Amino acid sequence: MSTGTLYIISAPSGAGKTSLLRDLLSASNEVVVSVSHTTRVKREGEVDGVHYHFIDADSFVAMAENGEFLEHAKVFDNYYGTSQKHVEELLQSGKDVILEIDWQGAAQVRKLIPDNLSIFILPPSKKELRSRLSNRGTDSEEIINRRMRDAESEMSHYGEFDYLIVNDDFNMALEEMSAILISNRIRTPKQTQRIKPLLQDLLD
Repeated sequence: MSTGTLYIISAPSGAGKTSLLRDLLSASNEVVVSVSHTTRVKREGEVDGVHYHFIDADSFVAMAENGEFLEHAKVFDNYYGTSQKHVEELLQSGKDVILEIDWQGAAQVRKLIPDNLSIFILPPSKKELRSRLSNRGTDSEEIINRRMRDAESEMSHYGEFDYLIVNDDFNMALEEMSAILISNRIRTPKQTQRIKPLLQDLLD
């Protein structure tokens, strides 16, 4: 069985990453998003083990000290982390795995799993980014301003990623993300593993 590919996908808050991934996943059963651990409070409608693995701070710190995370960080006063064992098990099963993490997490993951592909998603403009954040209707102006400052810092690291997508036209951005995954699956080394019986039959 061919091992899966690890995809690192990063974007500033409001760039549309969540919506793009939702539609990408609905169109393929060969790719999954790794479920992260977090210490933040579960929001209404969220399911433990589906949206996040919700744990307390002491448990999170213990896991981090035991080296169980591929990457972990403190974001907006809460801890977030990616289980290394879980990701490796998914990859060995042949699944492509997506990590939704920031540039700092991406740098940590690259050190442990250098064989990965990374994608950075940009908004079409600062004005549109602020509009998207405001239209959510969930954050105060103070929080929106902080998210905008964080977005500028995040976007300055776009050059560390393999692919760069501008989410102006949603359908076009989705097509571009799909194209990256599809083209990688049919690269000769991976395709050879997938179609071994066919190759044996054709070349026998």
